[in-house]
Amino acid sequence: MLLRRRFLLLTAALPAASGVAAAQTYPVRPVCLITPAPAGGVADVFARLYGEWLAQRLNQPFIIENRAGAGGNRATEAVARATPDGHPCFG
Repeated sequence: MLLRRRFLLLTAALPAASGVAAAQTYPVRPVCLITPAPAGGVADVFARLYGEWLAQRLNQPFIIENRAGAGGNRATEAVARATPDGHPCFG
C-alpha cells in the first residue's frame, strides 16, 4: 500500500517538474478542413465560419475542402489516407 501511495505522489509531482519543456507552435502551415457535404450547404457554411474563427486565432489559413458523396465515405477516406501530421490536404 505504501508503494502505491509513493507512486501516486511521484506521478502527481511529475508534471510540475517537467516545466522546462516548451510546446511547438501548431499549425506551421495551412490547414485543410474536410467536410462530407456539398458546397453551399449548412455544413459548408458552418465549416467556413469555424475555419475563419480558427484562422484568426492560430494565424494560419484554413482551407475548406468539400468531399460530398457516398454518405460521407469519400471524406472519411481522404482523412484516413492523409499523412499523420495534421495537414490532410498537403501530404
